[in-house]
Amino acid sequence: MQVDTVVLDVDGVLVDVADSYRRAIVESVERVHGDTIAKADVQAFKDAGGFNNDWTLSDAAALYVLASREGLAMDVAAYTDEIEKRGGGLDAAEAVVAAALDEDARERTYDEWDPAELRAVFQALYLGSERYRDIEGGEPPVEAAGFIEDEPVIVTPETIERLTAGYCVCVLTGRPESEAEIALERVGLDVPDERRFTMDDWEEGKPHPRALVALADRCDADAVAFAGDTLDDVETASNAADATRSRTYYGVGVLTGGLTGEGGRRKYEAAGADVIVDSVNDLPDLLEG
Repeated sequence: MQVDTVVLDVDGVLVDVADSYRRAIVESVERVHGDTIAKADVQAFKDAGGFNNDWTLSDAAALYVLASREGLAMDVAAYTDEIEKRGGGLDAAEAVVAAALDEDARERTYDEWDPAELRAVFQALYLGSERYRDIEGGEPPVEAAGFIEDEPVIVTPETIERLTAGYCVCVLTGRPESEAEIALERVGLDVPDERRFTMDDWEEGKPHPRALVALADRCDADAVAFAGDTLDDVETASNAADATRSRTYYGVGVLTGGLTGEGGRRKYEAAGADVIVDSVNDLPDLLEG
């Protein structure tokens, strides 16, 4: 790959979020609704597409738990398969539930469903009480130390030095800006504001190509490598290539997020990833080689 621009996702690429964001999904649903999904099941939602935002994934997981109490006769695999068939995301999850339950059961499910409370509890668990007060304002609904403190750094200083020395490096993440800043500071990656897209900067979310195309424009790029840890990331690169034929985009699947091992490799291949790497730390050699 001969590229001049490298765009990096944050979660699962620069930092490991298995015990932070994914734990917050599972535990927020448990605290609000008294039951939850397994942490391993989070990946099924990610693979279904449309869940780059972990708040909406939490909403869909909670909807599954509540609908199951009312007679939804599906395991998580079947539920997320149906979501994928309907295009992915929370709207598709609601359509699955609507099709599976009768009117009374649907009404009871939606009466119990509380996305606002889920989001507040999620943020309190993830950020911790002190950061919650600073970032969200007000008192947290639960006291917590903050799962954000349990995010091991994946990317090495050498990788950051080599990438920033040789390429126009950008960040494209589903995190809110404040949380992206915490992660970038932790890993030691200094990226100008104009080379970042966070949740706060666009409504569409991945796999919509707008943010990736905008970053490529800002770098005056001829060829872009986008490294991410989900199938939505690979699709984002593919959609950007379709949107701007005069520029080359490479989707790089990284095996340090929810997709790992040979199973993850096969899913990336099926999704059309141009390259699959064990870690973002393999990227400099790959690009320079």
